[in-house]
Amino acid sequence: MNAAIIRRHHSGLPAHPNELDRWRIVRALTRRERYRYVSPKVTAVAGGYLVESPCCSSNIDAEGGIVDVALLHHDRTGAAWQLFRKDHGKGVWEWHSTHQRLGLATAVLNADPERLFWQ
Repeated sequence: MNAAIIRRHHSGLPAHPNELDRWRIVRALTRRERYRYVSPKVTAVAGGYLVESPCCSSNIDAEGGIVDVALLHHDRTGAAWQLFRKDHGKGVWEWHSTHQRLGLATAVLNADPERLFWQ
């Protein structure tokens, strides 16, 4: 098993995105504290995962369309997860924090005490 992991890591193929970690994020989001009545979508993107959700307030989209919530990017060099939030006013992603484990990044996304992600 370890040999297979080592071979894949050194094969030049990116480790992320992959279906296992995408499902780990989907499952983790069920424990979020805000907007539990909507169903977020986790999509694989280059180097990570995009979290989108139907808009829950008129702050971002008065019509309740799909909005970007977070971007989780795996930094291969530092072997860490970078968590980004969307500045909807400017239309750009802003770095929020870096975490050594995916579970720590999703815990921050789920708690969101300042409503930076789940707006």
